[in-house]
Amino acid sequence: MLSDTWIDLFGFSGLLNPFALLIGGYLGWRADTAQKLWIVGFAAAALSLMLEAAVGMLQLPQPISQDAGALAMFPFRFVGGAALGGLMFWLRRQRKRT
Repeated sequence: MLSDTWIDLFGFSGLLNPFALLIGGYLGWRADTAQKLWIVGFAAAALSLMLEAAVGMLQLPQPISQDAGALAMFPFRFVGGAALGGLMFWLRRQRKRT
C-alpha cells in the first residue's frame, strides 16, 4: 500500500491540485504553440505553490491539507498542469478547425 505522503502527491495536493489545474487549463487554452506547454506546466506548479504559501502566510485555513513539502509537490503539479494544458491546447485547435 502507498503511504499517506504518496496518496497526497497523487491526489489533491499534487497531481490533481485544483489551483494547478485551473492555471494549467487557462494557460494551455491561451498557448499558441505546443512548445509553450512546458511553460504552462512550470507556471501552473510555481503559481499554485505561491498561492498556497500566501494563504499559509495569512494564516487562513488551508483548503487542502498535505503531508509532503513544496519540493515534493512541484513535479506532480507540473505534470498535472501540463497535461491539462495540453488537453486544452488540443481542444482549442480542434475548435478552430471546425
